[in-house]
Amino acid sequence: MVQLYNLHPFGSQQVVPCKLEPERFCGGGRDALFVAAGCKVEAFAVAGQELCQPRCAFSTLGRVLRLAYSEAGISNELSQLESDDFVICQKPMELLGKKSEQSGLSVTLESTGLADEQLKYFHIQHLLYRRFAPDVSSYVLPDDIKLHSLQLLPIYQTGSSDGKKLSQEKELLSLFCFFSLPHVGYLYMVVKSVELMSVYHYPEKSQQAVLTPQFLHVITSNNLQCFTVRCSAAAAREEDPYMDTTLKACPPVSMDVCALRIQLFIGLKAICHFKNHIILLTKADAEAIPERRESPKRLLSRKDTSVKIKIPPVAEAGWNLYIVNTVSPVQLYKEMVDYSNTYKTAKTQSCIHLLSEAHLLVRAALMDATHLEPGEKAELLEVFKESCGHLGDCYSRLDTQHSHLTLPYYKMSGLSLAEVLARVDWTGEGASQKYERGLIFYINHSLCENLDEELSEESAAKVVQMFHVAEPKQLPHILCSPSLKNINPSTALSYLRKLDASGLSSILLTLTKAAMALKMGDLDMHRKEMKSHPEMKLVCGFILEPRLLIQQRKGQIVPTELAIHLKETQPALLVASVLGLQKNDKIGIEEADSFFKVLCGKDEDTIPQLLVDFWEAQLVACLPDVVLQELFFKLTSQYIWRLSKRQPPDTTPLRTSEELINACGHYGLIYPWVHILISSDVLAYENYTEDLLKLQSLMCGPSFDIASIIPFLEPLSEDTVAGLSVHVLCRTRLKEYEQCIDILLERCPEAVIPYANQELKEENRTLWWKKLLPELCRRIKCGGEKYQLYLSSLKETLSIVAVELELKDFLNVLPEDGTAAFFLPYLLYCSRKKSLT
Repeated sequence: MVQLYNLHPFGSQQVVPCKLEPERFCGGGRDALFVAAGCKVEAFAVAGQELCQPRCAFSTLGRVLRLAYSEAGISNELSQLESDDFVICQKPMELLGKKSEQSGLSVTLESTGLADEQLKYFHIQHLLYRRFAPDVSSYVLPDDIKLHSLQLLPIYQTGSSDGKKLSQEKELLSLFCFFSLPHVGYLYMVVKSVELMSVYHYPEKSQQAVLTPQFLHVITSNNLQCFTVRCSAAAAREEDPYMDTTLKACPPVSMDVCALRIQLFIGLKAICHFKNHIILLTKADAEAIPERRESPKRLLSRKDTSVKIKIPPVAEAGWNLYIVNTVSPVQLYKEMVDYSNTYKTAKTQSCIHLLSEAHLLVRAALMDATHLEPGEKAELLEVFKESCGHLGDCYSRLDTQHSHLTLPYYKMSGLSLAEVLARVDWTGEGASQKYERGLIFYINHSLCENLDEELSEESAAKVVQMFHVAEPKQLPHILCSPSLKNINPSTALSYLRKLDASGLSSILLTLTKAAMALKMGDLDMHRKEMKSHPEMKLVCGFILEPRLLIQQRKGQIVPTELAIHLKETQPALLVASVLGLQKNDKIGIEEADSFFKVLCGKDEDTIPQLLVDFWEAQLVACLPDVVLQELFFKLTSQYIWRLSKRQPPDTTPLRTSEELINACGHYGLIYPWVHILISSDVLAYENYTEDLLKLQSLMCGPSFDIASIIPFLEPLSEDTVAGLSVHVLCRTRLKEYEQCIDILLERCPEAVIPYANQELKEENRTLWWKKLLPELCRRIKCGGEKYQLYLSSLKETLSIVAVELELKDFLNVLPEDGTAAFFLPYLLYCSRKKSLT
């Protein structure tokens, strides 16, 4: 049964001053009404509430059978619906979309008047097929099963802004199909798929109906009926992908329709809709015009008060063409809201239903905003937000399965959290107060977001008390919200202790109490809580609620008071906790970096040691979402910068190079020759030896892309032992062995043989006699202070070469001007090695 609300969608009405009885009529243009009678068409100006004025009249070549208006450049296609006689034995049938082609009815497109090149733009698409059968249980007249009022209603989406002006190009958003039987009407949506949206059961036999984006207007013989429609609800879901999420909501398409008004009009014959006007043709039936047989005085007599029905000439039959103005959407919306207040205290679904109808009315008006003035559109937008607030209020107070809709409606209303709380009825203070699910859901979700809104101490206390009653398990979470920053910590602790007493003890509860104790300045209580669980369990607690450490205000990362305290007292726990957050997708890579910079009071260009500790922890943890080479770049660039500036870390590193090598496969064992190289000047690097060792360890590791470091080595001078070791390591990884041998022979000859033993292997082994041996011989000839070092290196080189080469080849690589006695022992060993083996 369709519910009836006695509202007033119809406003003023006036009579169109037609000269002839109308046979056809339609609206068009900005303010024109066309009325046809026989071969004559009259045009009238319709402007708002003003009287309808004749504009012009013209004659046609023949009797007007159909009247339709189209804008210039837009053609109308005529669709004709033919109804065959029903066969009682046939069952009712509904075929949707492509399946409707199976109906057996063939449709041929008539190309008369179309040029051949235009035919390719026209095609037939089957939307739906429906067959009705009369009720055989009762006698049904043929007129009771005739279809009428077939109509396609498009809803367009206005184009996006093009430069400074809005594009007026229309893009089809949704398309609806309506048709009616005398006692029931059907509304289908036919865009992406064909589906039945609404069924309208009329209280009496209908004659004609007209569908608009806001309403369905139906006429019977004596009534104008106005029903609500779901076109805007369907179109909203086509238009906005965020609809039906926590961000946006809209009343469902499946919501029951209702009748807003049934207004008396005698002798209704035809109806059409034009902007905010309903055009009605009324005509009294000729046989229904009474003629009194006697004079008025005789009619006063009880003896004879009968009325005689006279059949007058056709010209005496009365007719009128009315223009009924529909009221503005805002005016009708306000009436619907006022009407809904009658259900407010009863907390019924009727309140939601009527407010949903009001919301859809405003939404439909906004979708057809092309003809609105800027002021009208602004008013509609404000009313739209207001309607969202009303719906939010309903869902927050009523115990309904759709209480989660409180959140999106309040979001769309633009109300702040404090403004929503101000609408709450707080009269039932204490444990007896009942808070509905919708309100709790909204507040809980809002406090979990990074709102740039801080509640007053009083409002914060009310929220905490509310959750203590309704959702005590959520108390630790909501107390971490930035919106509850002003909560009195002693008040918060009192509620948290009640959770302890109820047996709801958890690591999250412990950390929240520790944070509140710190906020109160009670360090003893804080330490007691923090020592009640092992460190890894504390890390799990921070993962459950990251806002204990990190919050966001106005888009900026803000470390909490607890995070600042842990930086000074338990930095390893802090780093492990942030690493846990990243591992569990609770914080991004860039967010974590920013957190440590802000925490340590550094700008974007300065890297604190605690952030370096975090990067090293990421390498050790081998997080899958971390790009390894980016992490290498961050660490090596920081190591190099501090080495080049001789800048020690601002805090003591959490891990030594040895600990990193033992814990992480990306840090490799440092080559022996590197240790020999840097041992020549240990004192110069004693303040930042760890940075040097960590850099060298990374470069000796298996994962490091050595080419990536080359552009950043320039600040690290080769004049220092630290710089030299890094440059030689880099060239070695790039297989520039000969250049490295020259550098080491010049700068640190004692490292040459360890270097050759480490690097000159397999295919590079020939460099022992092709590069190292002749180079040592040349330098020995020159003498100098490094003579003994070169001589010692030459002896070790000869020992290696004597093992590797045959005697003939060995002789060929020896210098021609060398002393025979010096080389003889190596020649003898080379000649005897076969017999020895």
